[in-house]
Amino acid sequence: MPWQTERLLDQAIFILHLKSFYPNPDSYGIVQAISKTVCYIYTEQKSQQLQFPLITKNTPYLVVVITKNMLYLVVIMIKRLLQEEITSRLFKGKAIILLGPRQVGKTTLIQQMLAGRDYLFLNGDDPSVRDLLSAASTFKLKEIIGHNKIVFIDEAQRITDVGITSKIITDQFKQVQLLVSGSSALEINNKMQEPLTGRKWEYHLYPISWEELEQSVGYLAAEQQLEHRLVYGMYPDVISNMADEHQILKELASSYLYKDILGLTGIRKPDLLDRLLKALALQVGSEVSYNELANLLGVDKSTVMRYIDILEKSFIVFQLHSFSRNQRNEIKNNRKIYFYDNGIRNMVINNLNPIDIRNDKGALWENFLITERIKMQTYHQRYTNNYFWRTVQKQEIDFVEEAGGSIAAYEFKWKDSGRKKIPGSFVETYSATASIIHRGNFRDFVSKGKSL
Repeated sequence: MPWQTERLLDQAIFILHLKSFYPNPDSYGIVQAISKTVCYIYTEQKSQQLQFPLITKNTPYLVVVITKNMLYLVVIMIKRLLQEEITSRLFKGKAIILLGPRQVGKTTLIQQMLAGRDYLFLNGDDPSVRDLLSAASTFKLKEIIGHNKIVFIDEAQRITDVGITSKIITDQFKQVQLLVSGSSALEINNKMQEPLTGRKWEYHLYPISWEELEQSVGYLAAEQQLEHRLVYGMYPDVISNMADEHQILKELASSYLYKDILGLTGIRKPDLLDRLLKALALQVGSEVSYNELANLLGVDKSTVMRYIDILEKSFIVFQLHSFSRNQRNEIKNNRKIYFYDNGIRNMVINNLNPIDIRNDKGALWENFLITERIKMQTYHQRYTNNYFWRTVQKQEIDFVEEAGGSIAAYEFKWKDSGRKKIPGSFVETYSATASIIHRGNFRDFVSKGKSL
């Protein structure tokens, strides 16, 4: 039994003890029905394990079902929304570039796409692979590729001149489909933007989206863990390993800081980066001033701006700027900074307390909703400009979306008390639609094809 499966079985037993499931005579039929669609089933007796494909640790969601005689572990693979889109681009004459943070499932996604196909896998974390591909000539690449029709370069940001190498493969080996994944937009864009201009399809993969989670595990299972996701976030390994989620988040945060950012950018002040991240985490949902951050950290404004730019290009944070059409009372040049994942944000400040005893519930809800909206926009190719809005009289709107000449305004509230309203002056001035997003209707805000 592969270690991944062993780990999943242990995890299922842990969930069983926590949730206190009880035998149900009707469960066997449920398991049979599920097993014919998207699930793989394992029994408590390892010798009775059914046939299965190799499962990775990044994507399963676990459900325990008990019958009269057996414990079943049902492993539901969370299907990524990008999979069909990227698959449709295979062998269309361009390289496929997949960017995103470490551990969001980039490698798993591409491997699942290529399941059943022969392909050459080249891992940029391997020093021997880096040596082979760095400044490789056409002749050398021909030797490396051989008869393979698909080449997958993983962690490409670690390979010197990977952009030139990718250009040669795309231009000189027309019958070969090149797929490239990378964990740092800073490095990948610097190395690949110019060489692959007009020669690539580029996609961004984020932690699991709410839409992906709900489509895979169902409405009820997703609903039951909403508050937990606000605290622990949506990273695949966090979702599928509840017993170890604190340690996994700690390792993820450390990997961000010390492996990617410090290793790839040459930053010499990790303590400054750490203090900046903590300051940003504590200001989620509030406007951020570069000057105030510089004073707080004891550095100049340009250093703060450079570090935040690196954090953005490393897929840790992103900015929203203030919306303005030159109305005299509108704040024009401010910004808010959000984290791509709630769990990473909470780990940075070392606060994983349950949502009902926190004083930052509103900030977590806002960060979650905006991040999930951006995932939805990205995966479903909705081309929008995103902002917040505030006036000097302190009227404000949490999220403003501009698309195709239309403007939509959204205010976020955990509970629908009916008291929160969007300023009428904004709606009238910009002929905007207005919606309050709360616990009861947020799915319409974060999923394709739904309207408020």
